[in-house]
Amino acid sequence: MKGILFALFGGIFISLQGVANSRIGQDIGTWQAATVTQMTGFILAMILMIFFRDGTWQKFKLVKPLYLFGGTFAAVVIFSNVTAIHKVGVTLTISALLIAQLSVAFLTDSYGWFGTAKQRMRMPQFIGIGMMITGVLILSM
Repeated sequence: MKGILFALFGGIFISLQGVANSRIGQDIGTWQAATVTQMTGFILAMILMIFFRDGTWQKFKLVKPLYLFGGTFAAVVIFSNVTAIHKVGVTLTISALLIAQLSVAFLTDSYGWFGTAKQRMRMPQFIGIGMMITGVLILSM
């Protein structure tokens, strides 16, 4: 249950972040919005890391170098969301984002990318994605 709650919070905050970044982007520019967002996110993460102390830096060497570039994806996420929100609005942007997220998650699970356990995708999952795509098409009319 805890995992579902964290996922819901993540979904709520990614939507709110997209709207906030869009407003920042209108005022100072899209890459500037990405920079401010990354900087404030870094500061909060550093404060929380110091407060909770739930890990260790000694194991840093065990992380594959490719995975250390995960934060760079966030800059592309922010830029893409801000640009999309300006072009098509919040609802359509978040809908398309969710479809893209689920599609990549399905591929990741199916092929075991990034060391995840392979999972077999069944027809209900594909029907669900199809229904989401249909919903986005209806939203965009």
